[in-house]
Amino acid sequence: MITKLEFLLALARERHFGRAAEACHVTQPTLSAGIKQLEAELGVLLVQRSSRFQGLTPEGEKVLEWARRLVGDARGLRQDIEAMRRGLAGHLKIAAIPTALAMVPQLTTPFRARYPKVHFTVLSRTSIEVLGLLENLEIDAGITYLDNEPLGRVTTVPLYRERYRLLTAASAPLGDRARVTWAEVGQLPLCLLTPDMQNRRIIDQLLREAGTSPSPTLESNSMIVLFAHVRTAKWASVMPAKLAGALGLPDNVRSIPIVEPDAAHTIGLVVPHRDPMTPLTTALVAQAEAVAPAIAEDD
Repeated sequence: MITKLEFLLALARERHFGRAAEACHVTQPTLSAGIKQLEAELGVLLVQRSSRFQGLTPEGEKVLEWARRLVGDARGLRQDIEAMRRGLAGHLKIAAIPTALAMVPQLTTPFRARYPKVHFTVLSRTSIEVLGLLENLEIDAGITYLDNEPLGRVTTVPLYRERYRLLTAASAPLGDRARVTWAEVGQLPLCLLTPDMQNRRIIDQLLREAGTSPSPTLESNSMIVLFAHVRTAKWASVMPAKLAGALGLPDNVRSIPIVEPDAAHTIGLVVPHRDPMTPLTTALVAQAEAVAPAIAEDD
């Protein structure tokens, strides 16, 4: 039953029989047969079929909800037994929003020191993608905003408050200021994240509330691209203070606090809301709670 539910999860995620089979490391006939067997066992049609995948039926959507719970519990059971035999080991997959990526080592490094048999995959994703991956059991945890958009059924650990700085050349307009307002920032040509990023939506809202409209001259979904442009001292951007501090800036680029308002949003760890949690998730939550005071101390 669990294997067949895994097939359904993959099909709902990939929306294509061939890609779902590949993700499950089986042939397409094997996956299709497994889905049909699941339908026969439950006595309902789960998948709308034609020449290609058309979606799940209402019954299929309900079974998908149960599949997420049952498959998650089954994986947790296997982890629990393995941890009893070998100690905590395995693979943790974490997805983080771009503005939080530089802070991930403050969580993973002490965790790895304590549990050397655990290895990591860290992905850069939008806040919406983080929650989707978490819901579909494609990641174990996410690092994202906790207080700006609905999170759904997750357990959260606040890590720090994201505050914003204008990054600009010392010789550029506003570059000699001790602080600037959002209204003043709105008059500058900026390089910003793309509109699908929650950080960009936050900045856009703050600029509009200050009576200005966002006017980026460059957009990217990569903070590295934005930093590379800012470091030339020919571009300006709005970035989180912690990120600017973590990546470093040349002497001729300043990081200036933005006020009126002095806005801040909470960044934290999110994991599936499940009782009991998997051993890896339990350990990660404990580590996040342990390091949070140090990460947040300079907020």
